[in-house]
This record gives sequence, structure tokens and C-alpha cells, in this order.
Amino acid sequence: MSEHYYSWSEYIDLNERLVAEVAKSGWHFDCLLCLSRGGMRPGDFFSRVYDMPLAILATSSYREAAGTVQSTLDISDCITGLSELHGNVLLVDDMVDSGKTIAEVVKHLKARYPKITEIRVAVLWWKAHSVFKPDWHVEYLPDNPWVHQPFETYDAIGPEKLIAMVEAKSAKRG
Repeated sequence: MSEHYYSWSEYIDLNERLVAEVAKSGWHFDCLLCLSRGGMRPGDFFSRVYDMPLAILATSSYREAAGTVQSTLDISDCITGLSELHGNVLLVDDMVDSGKTIAEVVKHLKARYPKITEIRVAVLWWKAHSVFKPDWHVEYLPDNPWVHQPFETYDAIGPEKLIAMVEAKSAKRG
């Protein structure tokens, strides 16, 4: 499996391009919902640009083998940031990998929130092997690489290593 590492500047560019694509489409959404954790950063871009509250739904399926193996999907019973979803909902995540999570979440939301008129999906990356096609994406990944996002460097660092890193940087600044 190939791998692709994204820098912070590349990652910011992808987020800006995604927001621009949705804005250029002219589609109006009443609620903004992201999936945690991957969709929180792209969702934040949308929330700031559109000056809208960001609702967050916790989902988890990549829990095994340090987050590299997909297992059963857990969808939280609670959504933070909004008391109710209604009208047009923009669902934001970082990527559509297998597509199983997004497909299940869309089904779950439509069943649980009958006031939803339509759900559209915006992601940074759409992988070729996905069973779900997002409404908007920035990069299509035909070879299904493992994507490394810039903040993942913190995944295995732990508090002690972070303290040492911060102190070392502080000592260099003098």
C-alpha cells in the first residue's frame, strides 16, 4: 500500500479548496455537522467561513491495530453543538475511505432526525475503493494510499515527550 504524507500548508490548502468548492456550488445548508475526529478540522474551516455553529458527531470504526484496521462502527447517541438537525445538512469528514462509515452515518441521521430534508457530504479525500461517493471532495485517490495528516505526529507522542519537545524549543529560543 502506498502512503502519502501531507504538510500543514498542504492540509490548509485542501481545507480552503473544499470550502470554496461547496461555496461555489451555491448549495445552502441549514446545519453543519462533522464527524470526530477527522472531520473536526475541516468542519472548523466551514464553521468560521460560514459563521455557523459546528455540530460534532462522534463515530469510531478504526480502533484496532493503532487505528489502522476498521472494525464495527460505533455512532454516538449525542450530537454536540446543536439541539436538533433539520433542513439541509452538510456532513463534513476528512475522507471517504471504505465509505462504510459515511453511508451508515447518513442512514442513521435520516432515521433519527426526521426534520432533515437533505444530507450532502464534503471531504478532503475520496478513495477509489469507497462504496460511497461524496458530493464534494478535493482529491480523488485512485490508488487508495494510506494518508498521513500533519497532526498525526502527536498520536503516539504522549505528554512526557511533548513536554520535552516544548522545553527543548524554549531553550533554543533562549
